Amino acid sequence: MAREKVALVGIGKIARDQHVPALAASPDWELAATVSRSGTVEGVEAFTDFAAMLAGRPDIRTVSLCLPPQPRYPYAEAAIRAGRHVMLEKPPGQTLAEVHALERLAAAFGVTLYATWHSRMAEAVAPAKAWLADKVVRKAHITWREDVRKWHPGQDWVFEPGGMGVFDPGINALSILTDILPEPVHVTGAELEFPENRDTPIAARISFSGGVTADFDWRQEGPQTWDIEIETGAGPCALRFGGNRFFIGDREVAGEATIMGEYPKLYARMAELVRAGASEVDLAPMVHVADALTLGRRVVTDPFHF
Repeated sequence: MAREKVALVGIGKIARDQHVPALAASPDWELAATVSRSGTVEGVEAFTDFAAMLAGRPDIRTVSLCLPPQPRYPYAEAAIRAGRHVMLEKPPGQTLAEVHALERLAAAFGVTLYATWHSRMAEAVAPAKAWLADKVVRKAHITWREDVRKWHPGQDWVFEPGGMGVFDPGINALSILTDILPEPVHVTGAELEFPENRDTPIAARISFSGGVTADFDWRQEGPQTWDIEIETGAGPCALRFGGNRFFIGDREVAGEATIMGEYPKLYARMAELVRAGASEVDLAPMVHVADALTLGRRVVTDPFHF
């Protein structure tokens, strides 16, 4: 069975680290073109202009957008109006309204729109969700601390309006939380640390209903921390390593120590959606971010420089 052609737009760190290897190994997709002002992939036709790619490659029916959230909407809109299926890197846009508009547009043009959450594809998320399904959650705490210089070296867009700051990684934790909890929660308060020279937060502490709290920080050097610890009526459990390892008590019951399985699963899901003529746009993680930014008390901290 022939693989479907896909164009990858935005050839930066995440594209090279995750999207390109996932596509190279995919039984469903062939990376047929890239669009980037500077990046290319060896052996793949490269465009610097998105409109030129759409016009020149009508055989490419699917576009995967790996751009920062700020410029993403016009690319997605143009692709949908050209009759192409669209896959969105997380977060799916810089505002909720933008993504709602894209969802309506995709429905009108009869194409697939997939707002991806790669951390939901982590190896241990599904087992954790299944174990929690009939449990009463008493409290939970997220600790999501990483080094912005490691994951976004020199990428000032993350600290510009629409870039979300520490919520760029934090939304990964929220995508897991909104998937595994048997009952939904909502933000009740937040404290956000803004570097005095930046427009988005570098750290956040959030309270939710249901005894859930979160601690996000983008200044952690050395080993990175991606943990969700949950107390239930049946005892404690924890997701560690970004959702790739699941513990019940002190016993590891599922998962593996790698993050490389997440993007292959995203592209497999995209293939399923295209074949079914369906879309998948779950904005629950982004709602939590918007609410935290609305309710958050602003604290000014030291300037940040790459």
